Amino acid sequence: MESPSNLSALEEETEEVETDDGREGEDKLGGQSVFSPASIPPRPASQSFLKKYAPLQWSDYFDKEDDVRVPGSDNIFHVYMAGSGGPVVFCLHGGGYSGLSFALSAGKIKDKSRVLAMDFRGHGKSVTDDDLDLSIETLCNDVLAVLKTLYGDSPPAVILVGHSMGGSVAVHVAAKKVLPNLCGLVVIDVVEGTAMASLVHMQKILSSRMQYFPSVEKAIEWSVKGGPLRNVESARVSIPSTLEYDNSKKCYAYRTPLEKTEKYWKGWYEGLSEMFLSCPVPKLLLLAGTDRLDRSLTIGQMQGKFQMVVVRHTGHAIQEDVPDEFASLIINFISRNRIGPNGVEIPGLFKRTQ
Repeated sequence: MESPSNLSALEEETEEVETDDGREGEDKLGGQSVFSPASIPPRPASQSFLKKYAPLQWSDYFDKEDDVRVPGSDNIFHVYMAGSGGPVVFCLHGGGYSGLSFALSAGKIKDKSRVLAMDFRGHGKSVTDDDLDLSIETLCNDVLAVLKTLYGDSPPAVILVGHSMGGSVAVHVAAKKVLPNLCGLVVIDVVEGTAMASLVHMQKILSSRMQYFPSVEKAIEWSVKGGPLRNVESARVSIPSTLEYDNSKKCYAYRTPLEKTEKYWKGWYEGLSEMFLSCPVPKLLLLAGTDRLDRSLTIGQMQGKFQMVVVRHTGHAIQEDVPDEFASLIINFISRNRIGPNGVEIPGLFKRTQ
């Protein structure tokens, strides 16, 4: 692998320095960058920096964590749980994220519903016999195996909530029509047309990311300043779970080598729009911009086949950037569709959804 060429530069960006003429990071006397090793030695991170980007604990948002061991295999999936009543909001994160991507929103939803967020294989704290097998079929089987192990053949009412890659998995699971008591489907910012068009650029996007970090705090800082997130608090709880320490390079790197899973990307999104429309449960599509709708979904939305909400002032990770608004949308979706702990509930009549 390449050497961490961007590591030393990152170590030196502890504080922003601005000269009297407004130019950042430039020495007035010599015109040489004050961050250059030739100018000054690397400085330790300030206490204010460490406090601002210090990792937060999952237990501030979820009630418990657990390892789900799938019978008949060596696969162990890590899950986070919150709440004690109502239907189960089963959260599936995007590629390169983790179950803690839903931490802040779980802290809000758990007063009205149960929340369960799992780490996919190759992500977070999950350990499997093949962490690089991110094929859509394998990911779907993993989700069904976790639900089966936790709830057996009679699960409570389940609402599948998936972000990006996890949204694709949620749609495929719902379309299989094998999950007992599936009562709702929520997809976060993934549309077939846009996703398929972006795949040709994905390797370049991945390679252009900051690859190595001298500390977890630096990774958190980069995620909100140059990375995919806009919410510092969410980054402080979710980003640490996406990293692992590289002993050979003496720094932190990404836990999930997404660049090695390219052969599976097309399978995540191909045919997704029609599959989403075919799912026989109430559906909600959350988008960060109206330009993400493709033709099939535009027609389906006009025909009232699903509810769509465009969430303003947010990036791709809606559940992280605006967790309060996201939580409200989920709670309203559950209420609007009268989803109780055991299925759809209508005043004066109880109906268990099959």
